[in-house]
Amino acid sequence: MGAPEKTGTVENAALFELLLRMGDNALILGHRVSEWCGHSPALEEDIALSNTALDLIGQTQLWLGLAGEVEGKGRSADDLAYLRDTLDFRNVLLVERPNGDFGKTLMRQFLFDAWHYLQLKALKGSSDRRIAEIAEKAFKEVSYHLERSGDLVIRLGDGTAESHRRMQEALDDLWPYTGELFQGDAFDAAVAADGIAPEPASLKDAWDALVRETLEEATLKMPADGYMQKGGKRGAHTEHLGFILAELQFLQRAYPGATW
Repeated sequence: MGAPEKTGTVENAALFELLLRMGDNALILGHRVSEWCGHSPALEEDIALSNTALDLIGQTQLWLGLAGEVEGKGRSADDLAYLRDTLDFRNVLLVERPNGDFGKTLMRQFLFDAWHYLQLKALKGSSDRRIAEIAEKAFKEVSYHLERSGDLVIRLGDGTAESHRRMQEALDDLWPYTGELFQGDAFDAAVAADGIAPEPASLKDAWDALVRETLEEATLKMPADGYMQKGGKRGAHTEHLGFILAELQFLQRAYPGATW
């Protein structure tokens, strides 16, 4: 990624990038979680996961809506969600990982929720009033997401031998993708310099402590750090996102500009 161009007190391209990243994370994870609708192991979980997905899609609307305003090219939240190509998405790889079994879905949710909670907590103090307002609203929802996913990780991790095994396998499988959450670039440095968002690395210690506390209670072994490196452009890691976008964007691509 090249350095953002300066346009006033903050690099406009950097602000746009931040908003895309927040919106894309929520959009892709929201869609992944929605795949459980009608397929969860219990009615209570079906409803809870559906509500989580709805929360995330609602947050997507806010982040991408603001991104469209900042970009200034007349693109709406729907345009950014449905009319971009795979390589234009900025979500972390963690949120697009396949659902797997129920335990893996919960572990993915917990690992992301812990970061999302800390990120939104920091964004509530953003120097950009619009971002602070969105973060304030989303923080209330994500606080509940984290409470719920953490509780279920504990219950399953410290449950039967089978549930413990599955949760440990899920943790070991997903752990390499968590490092991307804390790897910054020129855009991150630009918005951090203006007090708009935290440097990604600044959240790492708090995330480690939060995750470690839950995993210890769940009797799960926290893996050693062995992270994948941030790729900027998505390169070879497009297969899962491509599948998600094929579902998300089918109607718009089949019937361009359709309204109802």
